Amino acid sequence: MSINAETLLDWFDTSARDLPWRHADCTPWGVLVSEIMLQQTPVARVLPVWQQWLERWPTPSALAAATQGEVVRAWGKLGYPRRALRLHAAASAIAEDHGDEVPADVDTLLGLPGIGAYTARAVAAFAFGRRAPVVDTNVRRVVARAVHGAGEAGPPSTKRDLDDVEKLLPDGPDESRAARFSAALMELGALVCTARNPRCGACPIVAACAWQEAGRPAYTGPTRPTQRYGGTDRHVRGLLLDVLRGTTGPVAKTLLDQAWPKAGQRDACLASLLADGLVEQTTDGRFALPGEH
Repeated sequence: MSINAETLLDWFDTSARDLPWRHADCTPWGVLVSEIMLQQTPVARVLPVWQQWLERWPTPSALAAATQGEVVRAWGKLGYPRRALRLHAAASAIAEDHGDEVPADVDTLLGLPGIGAYTARAVAAFAFGRRAPVVDTNVRRVVARAVHGAGEAGPPSTKRDLDDVEKLLPDGPDESRAARFSAALMELGALVCTARNPRCGACPIVAACAWQEAGRPAYTGPTRPTQRYGGTDRHVRGLLLDVLRGTTGPVAKTLLDQAWPKAGQRDACLASLLADGLVEQTTDGRFALPGEH
C-alpha cells in the first residue's frame, strides 16, 4: 500500500498546527534552531524558548558572538543541554564559513559541527523546500501502520526507514510538495496517528491504511523499555546546572553538594558535565557555566 499525497497534503493545509517556524517569514536559521530544540522535546516546551532565542540571537553570527555560558543559561530546562553547545558551534561555522547564511543542501549541512543526518535533511526540506526524506518517530509510526500494517515501527533502521519514506515522496519538478509531504507525515503522527489511542476516525488516509485493513493487529515485536527520569544521571545533571544557572558567577562545591544527596552519583554527574564542556572549574576550585569565570 501507499499514501495518497494529495489527500495528506489537503489535510495538512487545513489541520496543521500554526507553528512559527512554519511561517513563510521564518528564516532558515529559525528553522535550524527549531529542529535542534525539538529533538526529544515537546512543542509546548520549545515554543517560548525558541521565540526568546530568535529575539535575542536572530542570526547565526549573533549566537556565535555569545559565550557558551550565555547559551547554556538561555537553554533553560529544555533538557539535553549539549544541544545548546552544538547549536553554538554550528552558528560559529555558519557565520565564519558560509557568510552567515544557513546552507541549503544536505551534504553541506552535514559538514556543520553538531548537525546530524536527521537535522540536515529536515532543514533542507523545511527551510528550503528540498526533496529529502525526513524520518522521525512519528513518521516511522505512520509508515509502519499505513504502509506495512504493523501497530508500531519496531527498532529503527536508517536505510530501511529512509527508503520507505523516499518511495512515498511525491514526484515532480516542484520539490516543495515533497517537503510539505514530509511535514504532513510528521504532523499526522503527532496529532492523529499517535502511539497511544490513535484517532483513526479523524485520519485522512484511514481508507487506505494497511493496519486498518488488517484489523488493527496488536504489535508483538521488540519494544524499548519506558525511560524513567527522576533519580537518573540526566536528572542529577539538570539539578547541578540549575544551581549554576541561578547564580551570576562561580560557586563553591558545597553549594552544588546541596543539589542531590547521593555523593557518588552527584560527583560522577559533575565530572560528566565537566567532560562535556557544560561546566568549567576555576583555578580556585569553584564551578561555573563555560566562560563565566
